[in-house]
Amino acid sequence: MTTKEKLVIFDTTLRDGEQSPGASMTKDEKLRIAKVLEKMNVDVIEAGFAVSSQGDFDAVKLIANTVRDSRICSLSRAMTGDIERAGEALRGANAGRIHTFIATSPIHMKYKLQMEPDEVLAQAVGAVKTARDLMDDVEFSLEDASRTDFDFMCRVTEAVIAAGARTINFPDTVGYSAPGEYGSMIQRLLNRVPNADQAVFSVHCHNDLGLAVANSLSAVQNGARQVECTINGLGERAGNASLEELVMAIRTRQDLYPVETAIDPSHIVPISRLVSSITGFPVQPNKAIVGANAFAHESGIHQDGILKMRETYEIMKAEDVGWSTNKLSLGKLSGRAALAARLEDLGISFDSKEDFNQTFRRFKDLADKKREIFDEDLQALVSDVQMGTEDEALTLVNLEVLSKSGQLPHAKLTIRYQDQNHDAEASGDGAVDAIFNAIEKLIKSDTELQLYSVNAVTQGTDSQGDVTVRLEKDGRIINGQGADTDILVASANAYLHALTLMRNPGRLHPQLGGV
Repeated sequence: MTTKEKLVIFDTTLRDGEQSPGASMTKDEKLRIAKVLEKMNVDVIEAGFAVSSQGDFDAVKLIANTVRDSRICSLSRAMTGDIERAGEALRGANAGRIHTFIATSPIHMKYKLQMEPDEVLAQAVGAVKTARDLMDDVEFSLEDASRTDFDFMCRVTEAVIAAGARTINFPDTVGYSAPGEYGSMIQRLLNRVPNADQAVFSVHCHNDLGLAVANSLSAVQNGARQVECTINGLGERAGNASLEELVMAIRTRQDLYPVETAIDPSHIVPISRLVSSITGFPVQPNKAIVGANAFAHESGIHQDGILKMRETYEIMKAEDVGWSTNKLSLGKLSGRAALAARLEDLGISFDSKEDFNQTFRRFKDLADKKREIFDEDLQALVSDVQMGTEDEALTLVNLEVLSKSGQLPHAKLTIRYQDQNHDAEASGDGAVDAIFNAIEKLIKSDTELQLYSVNAVTQGTDSQGDVTVRLEKDGRIINGQGADTDILVASANAYLHALTLMRNPGRLHPQLGGV
């Protein structure tokens, strides 16, 4: 029996995933996700883009100082200031990596960088050397590799390996490539570059044509030994290769792929729900592995086959990816210890005793309204609590809505800001519109509502409604979230959350580019 090679799983949910419009996260939210990634044995966690903002620097530093079992990485452009900032943020890491990049395709070099190929090559080599002076583990990415001249790609790859890079990443930055073509490119590079055996070849595929996972798997079959991916396929534009799909494809088709991963798949569904809760990006019901319908069978023929032998219509077990562990048997009689233990299982911790006490109070309130409480409820509840503890938070104190057939709905509310209560009321085309109009009477935010979305956190008429509000102002896009068994309360909280974030520029990092 042939021993399989290790495939390094590089998760970039906290960096590239955050580049989804409106998916900005606080450092505490990033840490929550990082702890679960660590628990599921992710090899490398790209924690952020340290130079992009003070907030991102603080997040990288916090994760580097906290996570011990995964390697922590920070992205940086091929510029000395970027690299030094990344090195500073990673100083406390048990195992750190600087990931530096520069674009190498003709269109990027000419129109974005306005540099000649030889200049790009020199800057790439200089960046790797600078990074190696700060850290032993350096990754280099050839941005837009799939549209880069092959001979030039070979020159750059050979040069940065010679300069000390030990992981070389070949991103399909715009999702342009096709599986056969992309896999062949990796194989040709491994055969052509003379010092290829001194580095791990990595891939980072975007999903613009829906081929990110297929391209990544093709690259693995042709010699790539690191895959860069995100939870739920989160990422800018159409997203990235989905971690859960990659891992389970390799696990399910062990006959096909010459690699294995260290990932514990039982954490896949919980972390999918956590990322969805924090970012406000719902998981579509038919999403592979983690969608609500991924293991559901409606057809009578399918149901009959499943009852006779599961493998007739299921190629993997739902419980293997965490579906059987997402139900929480807690109720209104449950105590603090039981709640704390379950939150710890979910990778949720608190900076202060008061934060936990507030969560416990919210849990008790929710338990009075719901017969069953699920992990998704807890994640939404904790996110809601943490939203309210941010500096300068706008908090809903009271809400009254009158909605009657034939009359315009009318909303009266009280908002707390800087230890003072403020009242307002307004009418609107609907109950939600009336609530938002009342809030705007107080805030006068001059924002544009781009998205209003409601999703049930769990099943049943007593489910919490998870509301996402997306606001835009001067090119900045922010998602706000709110969860409550009362959709109108959840809507008000989501709008106030978005406004709180919009008033705090530190929450946003500029999208400086990426792979």
